[in-house]
This record gives sequence, structure tokens and C-alpha cells, in this order.
Amino acid sequence: MGFIFTNDESEARAEYHAEHGSADVVLADGQHQQLIWAKFEPGSAYRLHSHPYEQSSVLVRGRMRLTVGDEVREISPGDSWFAPAGVPHGGEILGDEAVVFFDIYAPHSGGVGKDVTYYE
Repeated sequence: MGFIFTNDESEARAEYHAEHGSADVVLADGQHQQLIWAKFEPGSAYRLHSHPYEQSSVLVRGRMRLTVGDEVREISPGDSWFAPAGVPHGGEILGDEAVVFFDIYAPHSGGVGKDVTYYE
């Protein structure tokens, strides 16, 4: 694995979760952080959840109504968000296009889906 990742390469390497209408892949697994590529299909849910590590994200495709803590906003490609450790966050996919975003978890999460608490 190299250090530069195209969106097409990321999608090709992703693990799909048909039961959730989503896909993800760890692109970089550093000592102190992880870079994650995530995709949610139209009609699926980016379920409200929290975890004990910080998450910074950038939306690159699609639209969603995002919740982070008490804040709710509609976002589109190029928009970003920060979810502090322990703060619930999630979103509703809007329209008929899949949502794709990149996450940075810090400190290192230990793996996608580790220590996650879901609220819905």
C-alpha cells in the first residue's frame, strides 16, 4: 500500500456491508491516526453514534442532513465536520446519490467500528 489514494482505488478496496447499505476501507493505519473512506447508498442511514476517539471528516460526494451533538445542518461536497470524542453524530442521506466521505480518527481507533455506541 502506498501513501497516495485516489477515490476510485479507495472504492475498489472497500468492504461492502449490504445489510447497512454502506462500505468502508482503512486507507492509512498510522501510529496516531487512521484515514477511512466511507460510502452510504441512497436510502441507507449514517446511524447516530459516538466513540471514544475524535473524528474529522470531509464530504466528497452526495448530500446529507448531518447531526453533531445538538447541531443539525444540510451539507454538500466540500463541507466538513468534527465530532469530539463521545459526542453523538450521524446523518440522513438526501437525494438519490450515494454519500462518500473521508474520516480521520485520532487517536488511532483500533479499527473501523471499534468501541462504537449507537443511539437509534
